[in-house]
Amino acid sequence: MSTDTPEGPGPESGRAPARRPQQRKQVLLRLDPAVHDALARWAGDELRSANAQIEFLLRKALSEAGRLPRGAGEIPRRGRPPKERKDD
Repeated sequence: MSTDTPEGPGPESGRAPARRPQQRKQVLLRLDPAVHDALARWAGDELRSANAQIEFLLRKALSEAGRLPRGAGEIPRRGRPPKERKDD
């Protein structure tokens, strides 16, 4: 049986845990089905998932209220990375 935890090896292993990007928090959200349907349609119109749309809207609201933490990173980009341009 391993002593490793999801966060990495414990202090008893004699080495520091590897530093990795901060994990994203998972939140259970209960919505009225009509609200979810409207959100899903809106997200589809903007080519986002419902989850990405919720995060976008929350960040926008926090920013407008002056409550977005300075340390908040950018929303992770999903999908295919952009093509590298070759300058001639």
